Amino acid sequence: MIENDILQLTIYIISGFITGFIFHTWVMPLLSKLVAKTSIQSDDLILNSIRIWVIPWFIALGLFLGLRRIEMDPRYHYWLENGVIIFYIFSLTLMTARVISGMIRIKSKESDTVLPASSIVSNIVKTIIYIIGLLIIFQSQNISITPMLTALGVGGLAVALALHNTLANLFAGLQIIASGKINHGDFVKLSSGEEGFIQDISWRSTTIRSPFDHIIIVPNSKMADMIVTNYFLPDHEISFSIEVGVSYDSDLEFVEKVTREVITQTLNETEGGVKDHEAEIRFSSFGDSRINLRAIMRVTAYNFQFNIKNEFIKKLHKRYQLEGINIPFPVHTVFLKKED
Repeated sequence: MIENDILQLTIYIISGFITGFIFHTWVMPLLSKLVAKTSIQSDDLILNSIRIWVIPWFIALGLFLGLRRIEMDPRYHYWLENGVIIFYIFSLTLMTARVISGMIRIKSKESDTVLPASSIVSNIVKTIIYIIGLLIIFQSQNISITPMLTALGVGGLAVALALHNTLANLFAGLQIIASGKINHGDFVKLSSGEEGFIQDISWRSTTIRSPFDHIIIVPNSKMADMIVTNYFLPDHEISFSIEVGVSYDSDLEFVEKVTREVITQTLNETEGGVKDHEAEIRFSSFGDSRINLRAIMRVTAYNFQFNIKNEFIKKLHKRYQLEGINIPFPVHTVFLKKED
């Protein structure tokens, strides 16, 4: 390679950089404004992913064209050109993985299901794309992949035996996701007593955020074997009741009217209450010293019931005092037998 060849190669590389810089600085922002006007989010994602690689692609193109114009050993030509081809395949693989992973997240926001949102799905998809890209690189270099696939099959059996617990968690996680019964953000309660919001399902464990902002990590195989109560299925709204007791000399019609008004007031004024829910009162039983009733309310999500209960009890106690409704203390009559 003489000085003229080096100069010519440098000019091609610089020209590639300048062209890529122009596309990156002026052309791509113009295209971004055009696709921003559409309602489809995937086109913005694709354009942003391409924009990252515009300058490196044009530099590599300049290098490739420059190498074809200079005199050198054919072996070096072959190595360098193959290196450029590998770079293009590698960059396209990374870009494809980023685009598909982003589309999965977009689908997650639209459907609000755990299938797109879980990192296990995203990681598996990325791994498959990386493997396909690697196989394409080998194929472009005339490297036979048949022996590699055979070795992977034999080695995969040994790995499966060695990583029995890990694979059990992996397939249990896929089973949980495929069932569609546990979604990202759902409030669940496990048979072991833990409860909280589903944060993520990874390849090994399910992450749950408790109402007190603690993180609970449950292995997927354990999660699949547990009895799980999902408070967000089939609907986020749930009903709950609070038991109240009034004295036997109370006017039950008046008690029902007052309690209904307090329920309506609480649901309308407190966050999470279903405002159009018709208040329900049910007298349930005769107690030792009181008549028991249940106040039934409805909230938009499971976690709101605690604050609703707090506000309802305070408002009801104050209203009963104003209306003269007595909430009796527990009374027990004890007979003492005196022996002669």
